[in-house]
Amino acid sequence: MATHSKSTQLRRVIGYFHGTIFLFSIIIGAGIFITPKGVLKYSSLNVGVSLSIWAACAVVSMLAALSHAELGTTFPRSGAQYYFLKRSLGPFVAFFYLWINLFSTPAGIAARSLMLAGYITQPFYPGCFVPEMPKKCLALAILWCLGILNARGVKEVTWFQTVSTAVKMTVLGFVSVTGIVLLVRGRRENLARFEKAFDADVPDASQIAEAFLQGLFAYSGWGVLVRIAGELKSPSENIPKCVVTALTLVALIYLLVNVSYLAVLTPKEIMSSDAVAVTWMDRVIPSLQWAISLGVSSAIVSSLNCTVFSTSRLWCMASQEGQLPLILSTLNIHSCPVAAVIQMLIFASILIIPSDLILLINYVGFTDWIQLGLMMMGLLKLRFQEPNLSRPYKARLPFVFGTMAMSLFLVLTPIIKAPQMYHIYVILFILSGLLFYLPFVHFNLGSTYFNKITCFLQLLLNVSPTDDTDEYISTGGNVQKNPPATATKKE
Repeated sequence: MATHSKSTQLRRVIGYFHGTIFLFSIIIGAGIFITPKGVLKYSSLNVGVSLSIWAACAVVSMLAALSHAELGTTFPRSGAQYYFLKRSLGPFVAFFYLWINLFSTPAGIAARSLMLAGYITQPFYPGCFVPEMPKKCLALAILWCLGILNARGVKEVTWFQTVSTAVKMTVLGFVSVTGIVLLVRGRRENLARFEKAFDADVPDASQIAEAFLQGLFAYSGWGVLVRIAGELKSPSENIPKCVVTALTLVALIYLLVNVSYLAVLTPKEIMSSDAVAVTWMDRVIPSLQWAISLGVSSAIVSSLNCTVFSTSRLWCMASQEGQLPLILSTLNIHSCPVAAVIQMLIFASILIIPSDLILLINYVGFTDWIQLGLMMMGLLKLRFQEPNLSRPYKARLPFVFGTMAMSLFLVLTPIIKAPQMYHIYVILFILSGLLFYLPFVHFNLGSTYFNKITCFLQLLLNVSPTDDTDEYISTGGNVQKNPPATATKKE
């Protein structure tokens, strides 16, 4: 072991443009191609209610994202959500946030990898189901290729995100423009669908809550910039600007795409379709179905890559704070927490083996809004607890309280109106984290054994501990930190 003069830390190389691209990448995934069916279903096939919920989801997401942005601007370091929860509500709550992410994120990655592999392999098996073995092998190959890309550093990831985002935006732009043209030049019954938009049955409160959850799934991922705040240039300025720009454009695209779907397909036809975008293209230009497959594939792969990138930073921060093994906070020569990326891909690869992952995702999916409610509580607590803490961007209190109210509505309404067994399963899953928190975090058992493993893996992966473990302090629009002590590096 020797001392290197060169600093090993996450680098601030992501500006406004690429920050906006990251938001586009993770928000516009497979959701807009599949969730319109779910929103329409829980809207009781009421076209007006369905479009209103899409617009309301955009407003709710914007308010939540702007409230959430205060976390990343006050503590501009990677994994800011985790660090914020630990500082405001204590290590116990922070660990449960981490515990849920340790399993829900790899499960979501595995499910989307299988979905992507299915889209790619389906043309080779026309008229029949794709065999599970080649689909799973391709999903594994995609996962580990993304792992290699992430290990190459931030610049390679941002360029990949830019290209894949351009592809899916082109496809969605084509769907939007074509639908509007068909609507303007269309038949009378197509226009009547919008003229009598609110004539169908009106859904009850529990159905509206379910419809919101479906729509908000398509907007999910807006917190990614807070997770990677340690690699953003001028985070106090760029996080709010990127959020407003990206979510405004996404909301506009989503509304136009939904109008385009309804201009071509009836609500019942949308309900009977497994892939709305494919059915839409089959009705409009059947020879261009490959374009929809390309759009869906690029949407899924860019969202996958962004998830791997941002979650590895969260695990890196938790490792620095002592709630995950130290090896996960080490960086390679490209400033990537490669050990965290590898662990995530191992978990996701194991979860690819079973075929039904959608059920697992349903169990843990609604916990996102539980976590967001906790963050808003922590935000209010920290304002009273540390009123003099520098906050370059401060969320308005109506936004914060509105986000908390929406969180309570989305979590409690389905439980009260239509309780399901999976609600109990989620609670049991969260409480099972105690079995790990008490011995390994609270009492720090087995630390000597873990140190030996850390030394071996550090040599194997050629990684070094980071220099940026000191707390970041935000002052005005800039980022400062205490000068780090000289770290011990691997030769």
